[in-house]
Amino acid sequence: MISRIELCIKVPNSIYVACSGGADSMAAVDFFRRGRKKVTIAHFNHGTKHGVGAQNLVTEFAEDEGIEIASAHIQGRKPRGRSWEDWWREKRYEFLHSLPGTVVTAHNLNDAVEWWIMSSLHGQGRLIPTRKGNVIRPFLTTPKLSLHKWCHSKHVPYVNDPGNSNERYARSIVRHQLMPQALRINPGLYKTVRKKLRMTA
Repeated sequence: MISRIELCIKVPNSIYVACSGGADSMAAVDFFRRGRKKVTIAHFNHGTKHGVGAQNLVTEFAEDEGIEIASAHIQGRKPRGRSWEDWWREKRYEFLHSLPGTVVTAHNLNDAVEWWIMSSLHGQGRLIPTRKGNVIRPFLTTPKLSLHKWCHSKHVPYVNDPGNSNERYARSIVRHQLMPQALRINPGLYKTVRKKLRMTA
């Protein structure tokens, strides 16, 4: 697997970067800031216990680095029958689509492979699209490890979301249980999905 950060699509000079406070999105903010893009952080607080600490870290980083920030907090109550994942995603994208410019997310190659497996389990393997309205995903061919290495080498702070290891959520089951088995069967799975992404970007 590649070990560097690469962009699979062109990124405008003025952007919002969706930032949760996790390593992936904090690396994305710092990557574009150092690349002389005009960056505004877009932070969405999901209203969880973790969300308080994450918002504090993102806000402090933005103030220290002189980066503008646009933020929103989840509103309303989760409808009965909806999963927390789906509801959070819906509300987060409502916020991102409301912003008056291009929004970059830090979805990466690991996310793309996990999504392909999850969608395959529902009958049709799909790739995460590089664009959705005003939202673009230029890191889809970059491994998660490269973004984490960026944070460590550049001393970029981040917080770990405990929800990422909570196997109440489908994505955590795919990540922690299915992915190791899938890679045993096909060790080249990341390369396969990366090739497909580069062909469709």
